[in-house]
Amino acid sequence: MIHQYKLNGYNIVLDVYSGSAFVVDDVAYDVISMYENTDKDGIISAMLTKYAGREDVTKEELEECLSDIEKLRASGKLFSEDIFKDAHLDLKKRSGDIKALCLHVAHTCNLNCSYCFASQGKYKGDRALMSFDVGKRALDFLVENSGKRVNLEVDFFGGEPLMNWDVVKRLVAYARSIEKDKNKNFRFTLTTNGVLVDDEVIEFSNREMSNVVMSIDGRPEVHDRFRVDYAGNGSFDRIVPKFLKFAKARGDKEYYVRGTYTHYNTDFTEDLLYLADLGFTRLSMEPVVCAPDDPCALTEDDLPVLFDQYEKLACEMLKREREGRPFTFYHYMIDLGHGPCIYKRISGCGSGTEYLAVTPWGDLYPCHQFVGDEKYLMGNVWDGVTNTELRDEFGRCNVYSRPECDGCWAKLYCSGGCAANAYHASGNINGTYRYGCELFRKRMECAVMLQIASKQIN
Repeated sequence: MIHQYKLNGYNIVLDVYSGSAFVVDDVAYDVISMYENTDKDGIISAMLTKYAGREDVTKEELEECLSDIEKLRASGKLFSEDIFKDAHLDLKKRSGDIKALCLHVAHTCNLNCSYCFASQGKYKGDRALMSFDVGKRALDFLVENSGKRVNLEVDFFGGEPLMNWDVVKRLVAYARSIEKDKNKNFRFTLTTNGVLVDDEVIEFSNREMSNVVMSIDGRPEVHDRFRVDYAGNGSFDRIVPKFLKFAKARGDKEYYVRGTYTHYNTDFTEDLLYLADLGFTRLSMEPVVCAPDDPCALTEDDLPVLFDQYEKLACEMLKREREGRPFTFYHYMIDLGHGPCIYKRISGCGSGTEYLAVTPWGDLYPCHQFVGDEKYLMGNVWDGVTNTELRDEFGRCNVYSRPECDGCWAKLYCSGGCAANAYHASGNINGTYRYGCELFRKRMECAVMLQIASKQIN
């Protein structure tokens, strides 16, 4: 399977199963598009007719082009076969080792964002803070169920985790105290809305957190439309100076400024550029996930606007890279040379198997987006995963378990997409979220173009 598209002056050809990417001229682009369904003489005749008058398009040149394509096909770099389809059957034999937990240390929040998928941090339940004992047991559960894995990941999540900051610090200290004895290495991430960030939070996080995710939606008027406190006051002016200080203090350590765009700011590229101009260099912007009848929801009419925005963003990133002021956009980070292993390409994030979410009460769910849905309660940190049938269902969830993915050129980039988004859109974790698929494919086209163009700059 191949995918061809034109973007920013480049004619790009992707070979889906080999992962090869090519930039070609107009003639080669047209020849490749006809290669599988037209014989050699037919292709040559069609090209001579289309490019009549061009001295460089001759029968001999076209024969040489066809010969090059045939060599690439023989070497498995173009029109390659799907050699991975049967590999997904091996996923059933996975060890069941857990590598990551999302600790919901606070089911409460000091902001009242109306679009929040977590119902303002409550996850449609009671407000609660995780106790140290529950968190400690969760870390022990992770160690006990991690098998031979050395590197373990723990995300401090909410709600707003800084509302339970003392427990966060105690849990980090406990994890560090057992690392050497258990032969484990903990990698921590903190996601915060910034309201409670202070110098002590910055200092501790820069010492202990491998990554920090800072929530800002963009321009002040965009951010303050939804990210307000319970009195209705916007939070932009309170958090941005703190986040700028935080990001600068991170140095070479990872951080991301993560925003959400909605129907009200489909020109989200302006928000990203605004944040970049403030001095943030590692950015992410996610489409809102909400009910279709929500005023925030993205519409079909928004799609072409969003496509244009992603293209505009990629072109602006190239421009700024040439000017020596680059920034990173999370969704454009791909590695054309290597990329994820095929296991990751097929199975995705590992939710429900390798990755679990833990509520303040110690209940286990497949990921944070399933928390509160009792159909997806998997067990708890004391008894472990007791709903093994559900775990096995997630274990079988991969790019080849989704019929809609069969003919999609981007399937080995998205691994079939998010199981939670699929469930909320289709009622089935093996379904798809069509709108999200459309956006993902456009992001991948832009990301590949950006990689190709960046190599020419460097």
